[in-house]
Amino acid sequence: MNLLLLEPGELSAGGTARLAGRRARHVLEVLRAGAGDRIQAGVIGGRMGEAEILTATPDEVVIAASPDREPPPPSPVALLLALPRPKILRKVLQAAASMGVKRLVLLGSYRVEKSYFASPLLAPDAIREQLLLGLEQGRDTILPEVELHRFFKPFVEDLLDARFPERDRLLAHPAGAAPLEALAPAGPRAALAIGPEGGWTPYEAAALRDRGFAPFTLGPRVLRVDAAVPYAVGQAELWLRGAGRPA
Repeated sequence: MNLLLLEPGELSAGGTARLAGRRARHVLEVLRAGAGDRIQAGVIGGRMGEAEILTATPDEVVIAASPDREPPPPSPVALLLALPRPKILRKVLQAAASMGVKRLVLLGSYRVEKSYFASPLLAPDAIREQLLLGLEQGRDTILPEVELHRFFKPFVEDLLDARFPERDRLLAHPAGAAPLEALAPAGPRAALAIGPEGGWTPYEAAALRDRGFAPFTLGPRVLRVDAAVPYAVGQAELWLRGAGRPA
């Protein structure tokens, strides 16, 4: 936990908050902090800053927080992701949140097992829990927006353009694709589509290409989704940042 996150209602008018459970244990046992020490804290959806520990007991930690600065800027990359298996989804949600991705659509695909959609991890509270863990890691306070769409074709035909208005659209796809540096970004933001383990089907890849998603390869190695997501998001961010540099 690199940032202690507080719900907006937890912070009193005087700037104090009382912690118990996981967060208190982390302060005491992992950070090894006690009364008088200072840690980083932030309000979910708001500002962040330093907090002084006023009292610390095995049952409760009381802090005085001074959230005086804005969270880091969001990632310029929005993510369209074929729904991975639940064990991997936990890692993906945390990674996306920690990297500052603020828009994530989880989409059904031919190669996505139908049973994945019955996972309790897709409950809103369960998704939020994983996103908060990612924000704690990345020192951020702004939760990503996450949508779930079970059927590929209706989403792509009816909703994709509204959800991803970015001019630059990228399709991580190994078949016959050039490296990302062979493409030229047209704007400051990009939408990135990453398929399931096994990749998008030819039909799905063609449907995304028809809607402006330019295919590129992540290289010769086959990556699991939980590795491909941060790797591809990082590549896309560097690609966008390099657009304004002189040749």
